[in-house]
Amino acid sequence: MKKSIIVLLLLTVICHLSSAQIGTWKNYLAYHDIQQIQSAGDYLFVLASNNLYQYNKNDQSIVTYDKVNGLSDTYITHIRWCPQAKRLIAVYSNMNIDLVETNGNTINISDIYTKVITGDKSLQSIRIDGVYAYLVCGFGIVKVNMQRAEIADTYRPNHPEYPTSLPDEDNSDYEQYIDLVKTLNPGGPKYNYFFNMKMHNGRLYTVGGGWYQMGNYQRPGTIQVLNSNQEWTIYQDDITPAFASSYRDVNAIAIDPLNENHVMVASCSGLYEFMNGQFVKNYTQGNTDYFESAASNGSPNYVRTDGIVYDQQGKLYCLNSGSSTAIIMRDAAGTWSGLMDNVLIDRPNKSMRGIIGSIIDSRGLLWFVNKHSDHPSFYAFNPQDETIVRFDRFVNQDGSSLGDYVVVNCICEDLNGNIWIGTNMGPVYITTNEMSDNSLGVIQYKVPRNDGTDYADYLLAGNEITCMAVDKAGRKWFGTNGNGVYLISADNNTQEQHFTTDNSKLLSNTIESIAINDQTGEVFFGTERGLCSYVSDATQTNTEMTKDNVWAYPNPVTPEYNGLITVTGLTLNADVKILSANGALVAEGRSNGGTFTWDGNDQKGRRVASGIYMVVTATSDGNKGTVCKIAVVR
Repeated sequence: MKKSIIVLLLLTVICHLSSAQIGTWKNYLAYHDIQQIQSAGDYLFVLASNNLYQYNKNDQSIVTYDKVNGLSDTYITHIRWCPQAKRLIAVYSNMNIDLVETNGNTINISDIYTKVITGDKSLQSIRIDGVYAYLVCGFGIVKVNMQRAEIADTYRPNHPEYPTSLPDEDNSDYEQYIDLVKTLNPGGPKYNYFFNMKMHNGRLYTVGGGWYQMGNYQRPGTIQVLNSNQEWTIYQDDITPAFASSYRDVNAIAIDPLNENHVMVASCSGLYEFMNGQFVKNYTQGNTDYFESAASNGSPNYVRTDGIVYDQQGKLYCLNSGSSTAIIMRDAAGTWSGLMDNVLIDRPNKSMRGIIGSIIDSRGLLWFVNKHSDHPSFYAFNPQDETIVRFDRFVNQDGSSLGDYVVVNCICEDLNGNIWIGTNMGPVYITTNEMSDNSLGVIQYKVPRNDGTDYADYLLAGNEITCMAVDKAGRKWFGTNGNGVYLISADNNTQEQHFTTDNSKLLSNTIESIAINDQTGEVFFGTERGLCSYVSDATQTNTEMTKDNVWAYPNPVTPEYNGLITVTGLTLNADVKILSANGALVAEGRSNGGTFTWDGNDQKGRRVASGIYMVVTATSDGNKGTVCKIAVVR
């Protein structure tokens, strides 16, 4: 079939375009805190919030740099422009080095980063002399030939040729251009802090956090919301708390189901209420009943709240760590109440000191965990009769203890109603049968080795699970402390992905939060170095498939495209067949949640020819679905 005929046929195809291809990554980095400016002819390079962007003085355009579009790493500490080499040197906190040209070309020099060096690797300053950049480090000086993109020499202080008369570090560009740069808007969030995240109606709501086992991060209070148009809204943050010294360490967020413009956040100084992004009130000790300080001296500076969540009727639940009222509630009319139970006490009349991370499950139960080392545990609270069950027996189904020092970090529910708990020893779970009996312990899933033996290994044993999310295909996304992200199949038997900074565009191997946009399949990872995302192949399912809600993209498939072709809008476990124009079967399979992907090959692995291909669907029980078309141009 001639290409011209194909083009005419395309006019009859209803095309729906996706904003991102499955398998692609994106970074959402802050460029707010201006640190260094370097003039490069018609351009300015700006280091802001430890990230890099480039400004064109002529047309006022801005290009941002990150791991997705050229850089090899993240968290830059120093930049300097070399006029003779016409390259910018960007040095990361780990001493990885990138050389960046104004056209976007980037060359990586990883020698210092990968080499084991005795002494302090940290960079103090960069001096430019001709084509050389001299990196003044704690252990000595590194000489970089920026023209040849290589390390020319390394000098220890006792080296006979140790440079003693280097040029001064030139900061005149900062002074000359700072007023201009302050007017620029490269986009992105305000901070690279994403301790907790929630998806709601296509928007990603994030807060910076937070606290860890031994203390607080001391991060500024921040609520940052990303909408479906990739635009950020930063909630008012110039707030004076009612009794505390500062607005900081916001660790959890809840969106009112009765009014999505009404938002509550928890922090180390009580609850904060917002309407349309503007601060309304700080609820804390001294102005609201039930709130109480967690400090040993009763200081109102430290009223630690956490785990806030709304039920569908608009009732808010909040945990008040270390207080005499562990669970605080506010109904839709604004009336406050409080609850304490003996199972929550670990000191006389005081609740657990690390109760965090609430969810309301499909049965209406409120689940939360205690992260404090004194009594690691998790809880199920029934709002109907206000009963609480504590689970603190970390012995698995084989009678083996998870260890002497268990830390409980997070909790979530899978699509089968099982409750998963993320610990420093790996993920565990309980089923519906165990949800009222602490004596049964927990389950560590056994993954068969499939090597001809009956042996199996506990799922992700030894990984500290810091956060979890379940996608619409029933797969579990596990974030870890230092080992990146794992994607585990719905039946728990298959590790489908393991993303790290070495094999992907992940910003850091330390993951603080995960949230999933079920409509698009985009999975967001809040890391210690900022926010990034990956477009997965699982989306929200439809209850039925019609010509109006099932479509394929990209459509048409152009000659230069070699990625996956996606069919979305399907029912759960839908049967999908790709047929040629004459009805021959080209490919088939089942949907992942509401999504099916096709690699553009036939059943023998050969690229299909130009033509119109039919997508025929049916529900999992065999009922006829719908048909859409994919145009392929070779």
